[in-house]
Amino acid sequence: MQWMAWTPITAWFFITIGLILMGMTVWQLVSPTVPRKGFLPIVTTRGDRLFIGLLGGVYILLLWIGLIQSNLWYALALAVLYIIVVMRWG
Repeated sequence: MQWMAWTPITAWFFITIGLILMGMTVWQLVSPTVPRKGFLPIVTTRGDRLFIGLLGGVYILLLWIGLIQSNLWYALALAVLYIIVVMRWG
């Protein structure tokens, strides 16, 4: 049976996602979210915007790998910028 190779980068990825989810949970407990409509065509909560942002960030990274194939740090910066924009104004 083949097992997944847990490299330090893979571990940091899942640790970061876990920390984001814990932070969002604390934020929700301290300040409950109010559904609102930003530039996204639907009414969203903070959790919705986080999900949409993370999903879009993954698509940015996959498109970058598939089409451009240059330094991945630029794609990561673009994905993080996208997540910030969606969280703030989405």
